[in-house]
Amino acid sequence: MATSVIAGHTVSFSGKARPLPAILIGGAIVGVLDLAYAILLYSPRAPILIPQTIASGVLGAGSYRDGAQSAALGVVLHFGIALGAATVYYLLSRKFTFLVERAVLSGVLYGAAVYAFMHLVVLPLSAVPPSPIDVAQQAGEFVEHWFCVGLPIALSVRHYSR
Repeated sequence: MATSVIAGHTVSFSGKARPLPAILIGGAIVGVLDLAYAILLYSPRAPILIPQTIASGVLGAGSYRDGAQSAALGVVLHFGIALGAATVYYLLSRKFTFLVERAVLSGVLYGAAVYAFMHLVVLPLSAVPPSPIDVAQQAGEFVEHWFCVGLPIALSVRHYSR
């Protein structure tokens, strides 16, 4: 049984951890925040384009012709990715307790890692059509991943690990 001290409280990592709410709540928060960010920044007048763009990762450019169906697929894929990221963090936190002990720092770093993984592995392997993005937008997305992706996951995992 692994124990750690968090904010003056002893925390046990066996028996009390609740993986399902940690993953579902963390992933849901990330899904909402990240999708809202993308819509507000890139397509506030035509929000359907954001989930269609996500769906284009598997459908290619044809996703924009498929209307609500491809948008729904994009939302499902987006939340699937968010839940996957939360699952990975949760599983890592069982082995590396500092992810719970230092949730804020770990969450920010994890958000950066998720951004890097998405942009260096997932997007290049997907069918998403290339689109120009300037350095300021990239920097904004990078920082957004700290606070809207990594941090909510880390805080959810910490909360449900007590």
